[in-house]
Amino acid sequence: MIYLDYFATTPCAPEVVDAMLPWFTQDFANPHSTHGPGQKAAHAVEVAREHVAALIGAEAREIVFTSGATEANNIAIKGAARHVQRMGGERRRVITSAVEHKCVLESVKSLESEGFEPVILPVDRHGMVDSASLEKALSVPTALVSIMAANNETGVLQDIPTLSALARQAGAVFHTDLAQMAGKLPVSLEHVDLASVSAHKMYGPKGVGALYVRRRPRARVVPLLSGGGQERGVRSGTLPTPLVVGFGEAARIARGALTVEPERLAQLRDALWQKLRDGLPGSVLNGAKVPRLPGGLNFCLPKGVSALDVMAHLPDIAMSTGSACSAAELAPSYVLTAMGLPEAEASRCLRLSVGRFTSNAEIDRAAALLVDVARVS
Repeated sequence: MIYLDYFATTPCAPEVVDAMLPWFTQDFANPHSTHGPGQKAAHAVEVAREHVAALIGAEAREIVFTSGATEANNIAIKGAARHVQRMGGERRRVITSAVEHKCVLESVKSLESEGFEPVILPVDRHGMVDSASLEKALSVPTALVSIMAANNETGVLQDIPTLSALARQAGAVFHTDLAQMAGKLPVSLEHVDLASVSAHKMYGPKGVGALYVRRRPRARVVPLLSGGGQERGVRSGTLPTPLVVGFGEAARIARGALTVEPERLAQLRDALWQKLRDGLPGSVLNGAKVPRLPGGLNFCLPKGVSALDVMAHLPDIAMSTGSACSAAELAPSYVLTAMGLPEAEASRCLRLSVGRFTSNAEIDRAAALLVDVARVS
């Protein structure tokens, strides 16, 4: 199997697995207990919190552990909007973009039943949000703006510093989904009030993530869960110590690799694209003219070649046509159609993503197989 779907998920790094194992059996105490074993687990949680915070340039006390980025996005969007409402604020507009992860889009849309006004900004043909469009939308008093840092299908990077500054100037809370970005490239939280992170996108375990909640100026959210008030009252529930420890270790490793890994992944990605472009004339790279994550490649196969057919003929290559969260849908990617691609064209697009364990030999083999299959399809 050649794994080229690192945007969907990553394998746990061996160091991460080793770090987690003792906390399943040997040191299994509840980290919220006051006895010795519980406090040992609590200390491990706090060390992990420090590593996650360091990765994104935050303070440890600004990190709230969640079950993943989906929960973090829900808390950020619904929680921030509801706080504005609870405090008697009159702002009811909630802005996001057409290419966000489904959990962001659905969270924003769900607020309409609570009296909020969802606004979905379009993107240009490269998948970028136009700052002028956001500025215009902000002319109506806005409670929250949520724009992802890096797209999970195309890898396109949004201009978060500019967009977040516009939101701050307009008095709106700004949230960004960092699930694809964190651990792959350095991030800046300037003007960002809330940010979501996922462990399984950076060689950590599934089932754990985090929400960054700015301390100064303080961002506030209404919690989604009622319970014991853990995680500073933002997210109640017993923390899964093994998963949190694994998340912390993954963040520590990712931070240390930020100086070299992006360049290596970009070289692998570019080598793959060069071979595909040479072997399949007429292929088109999506997001080619704007900044993208180093490891992602989303491209359109030549006319007459179906992406699903290519995938069916290459079961030994793990790849996708879009977000794993939308993989059950037969319709073309909503991200690509939002970028202006006709449905017929979007149905010819493949998403390939390389990662820490991808080799040059795998790139050569995958490219050769893809070219051979696509030529006869």
